[in-house]
Amino acid sequence: MQLLSDRILNMATSATLAMAAKARELRGEGKDIIGLSLGEPDFNTPDFIKDAAIQAINENYNSYSPVDGYADLKQAIITKFKRDNNLTYTPTQIVVSTGAKQCLANIAGVMVNKGDEVIMPCPYWVSYADIVKLNDGIPVEVKTTIATDFKMTPEQLEAAITPKTKMIWFSSPCNPSGSIYSKEELRGLADVLVKHPNIYVVSDEIYEHINYVGKHASMAEFEDMYNNTITVNGVSKAFAMTGWRIGYIGAPEKIARACNKMQGQITSGANCIAQRATITALNEPPSKVQYMIDEFKVRRDLILSLLNDIEGFKTNVPEGAFYVFPNISFFFGKTLKGKKINNASDFSMFLLEEALVATVDGESFGNPDCIRISYAASQEQIIEAIKRIKEAVS
Repeated sequence: MQLLSDRILNMATSATLAMAAKARELRGEGKDIIGLSLGEPDFNTPDFIKDAAIQAINENYNSYSPVDGYADLKQAIITKFKRDNNLTYTPTQIVVSTGAKQCLANIAGVMVNKGDEVIMPCPYWVSYADIVKLNDGIPVEVKTTIATDFKMTPEQLEAAITPKTKMIWFSSPCNPSGSIYSKEELRGLADVLVKHPNIYVVSDEIYEHINYVGKHASMAEFEDMYNNTITVNGVSKAFAMTGWRIGYIGAPEKIARACNKMQGQITSGANCIAQRATITALNEPPSKVQYMIDEFKVRRDLILSLLNDIEGFKTNVPEGAFYVFPNISFFFGKTLKGKKINNASDFSMFLLEEALVATVDGESFGNPDCIRISYAASQEQIIEAIKRIKEAVS
């Protein structure tokens, strides 16, 4: 009898976390690694949020919280959904979890049965496929290219649907491409989905506020999609609160209650202090963190101008999040500094070992021709990192 389950033996390690661990290991050996692999803002959590956490500690918030979140936090989430997304939810439709990743795991756990297909436009966030596989579902990849800004068309969606299709998962703004679906583009997808009323949508909007082109659009805004959409969000990215681990969903009540039940058996309620701080974060207008978004846009323009100066890097202009996703297939089959580059994984490892810059290969995101580069780093680090990359590949 084998020690470990087939489930864990068949599961891939998170590529982003694996690259971050490798970078830490090399730093431990004294190497000057510039980390552009993790999706983590380099800003500190704003003081008004930290002050709220300190107040919660002083007010002795130290007991188990309700499994699906404090009532006043759920009310803050409801207000936020109405204010920012024109979405109306009731408290029984909201579940607060330990990060948006747990929200996704809950959703898969309560909705995906063995053999159910989940459509994922490529590139997709690295953990989507394995969360679905963990629940015996089948990820169905819909390939997109840099020419379409890595966005799935209605025709592609229609072609991917089969009698086994249960869900579609996507993020907008997208991790890793930074692409944003406009309201018109979402409507085009919705026009396909309304013909298939048994298909549910997971709309991952964790990068909602990191948007350089205008108003964010949500799939659930469409009246004919509201009852078939689960909106996932959280405070990690826009509020620089990655380690606070608070995510939440707005969903049809039956799905929300099921996620509450699932969470009650696995982790129970999210961290009580982080929840209290999140109330303060969400009650403030998004303009309170606009300074971060403004800086990310400056960095985006900087990194694009530097990458476009390197032969072999093909980029588009990401409209949100804090990643670029260049096509680097130009280097496949070439030998750089004695190392044969067969794929994006080889190229990403080459950059780590030769340029001392950590990136993530695109294969883990469903697109093997690209690498993901995070620009959630200082302008000085970005300039130095791209200089090193240029020297390594020249």
